[in-house]
Amino acid sequence: LTRIAMLSDDFKKYSVWNGRGIVTAKENIVLQKAVAKAHDLHKKLRFWNAPDIINSWYGFMRLGVDYINTDHIYAAATFIKQLPQRMYTTDKSYPTYAATYKNDGTAVRVKNVILLIGDGTGLAQLYAGYTANKARLNIFNMRFTGLSKTSSYDSYITDSAPGSTAFSSGKKTNNRYVGTDPSGQALLLLPDILAKSNIQTGIVTSGDISDATPADFYAHQPERTNSAAILEDILQSAVRVLMGEGSKKMNGALAQKLGTRFTLVSAVDSVTTDARRKWLVADKQAGLSMLEGRADWSQKAFAKAIALLSKNKPGFFLVVEGAQIDHGGHDNQLPYTVTEVLDFDQTVGKAMEFADRNGETLVIVTADHETGGLTLTDGDLTKGYVSGQFATDDHTAVPVPVFAYGPGAQLFSGVYENTEIFNKILAALKIKNK
Repeated sequence: LTRIAMLSDDFKKYSVWNGRGIVTAKENIVLQKAVAKAHDLHKKLRFWNAPDIINSWYGFMRLGVDYINTDHIYAAATFIKQLPQRMYTTDKSYPTYAATYKNDGTAVRVKNVILLIGDGTGLAQLYAGYTANKARLNIFNMRFTGLSKTSSYDSYITDSAPGSTAFSSGKKTNNRYVGTDPSGQALLLLPDILAKSNIQTGIVTSGDISDATPADFYAHQPERTNSAAILEDILQSAVRVLMGEGSKKMNGALAQKLGTRFTLVSAVDSVTTDARRKWLVADKQAGLSMLEGRADWSQKAFAKAIALLSKNKPGFFLVVEGAQIDHGGHDNQLPYTVTEVLDFDQTVGKAMEFADRNGETLVIVTADHETGGLTLTDGDLTKGYVSGQFATDDHTAVPVPVFAYGPGAQLFSGVYENTEIFNKILAALKIKNK
């Protein structure tokens, strides 16, 4: 035995498992005993004549098998090398808000709307967050759900610019176009429509304030990377407060111009509820990922925006973007994705709590598109462990879920184009777009 470096045995002697699903309980006990016996002898173990697919590789890792036997050398090597970026286990979880459903789906007057956009967030991203938080997610406590079809005017697969322009204008436009129609003409956006009814608008993003999603609610540019022009457009917008990471294109001259209409600050804590001021927050902390230490910035920004906007008696419209869920999808990094989903979900919980307390607030949660083609391939709800694989490092055409809570939530059930979210918001507020 001292001369033997590794124990090898025929897997079929222990199990008829083909690698799909899970091993039966009876066969799993047999396999566990075999692994334990090898390890008691202080020997490494491998099984030959064994299933050889991704699901079986996960299964052998769970059993504690030391070597995966494979004929798919490059695929298995890639799987193992990528595994640290394809799995996540939480070191702590949080309780979800105990929703009251007091006004959920009722005809109670809607005065305020909170639209939360998880950039690049599909159902797999949400379920990954649910798994990591040990079977809890505020978003999943919402009872009214729908599906949004995300294609743009000129592409089966959208990007964020037309994705959120659909929400802000009710119109489809080209990829890369911000707040304009396919010909490049400015569209009438929700903040300006709502301003006619004295409803104030705020925007909070955990990303660049000039990026496509927030910009879709105040700017009109046919190119999403034209940050300076996008920021300058806010001078003509009805937006009351904009918070996020400052754009690198906001030089001294542009800042001075923006300062004629907004109070410019570099930290969210500087925002007050002064009714005379419009605020533009360019906070470096907002641009950090959760893994880099953004901490509870999003919840603080949300609280500041609510405190400011809720003083407006006719009501408010608040857009909150979880910008960096999308970044995790583009990078194919599950820890990045999951930690951003969990941060976004905690802000959703704060929105639901406010809606219950206020009684006249509709909360909507959706995405502009899905990013990464994420598939969940392993997980444990009790341990907060989840693992998955990505199909692409770009956007996909998969429809995204829509969740709603509060009065008017019933309007958001069904399957519909993303432009309908604009129409449903106006319907909930009983405002006609003339």
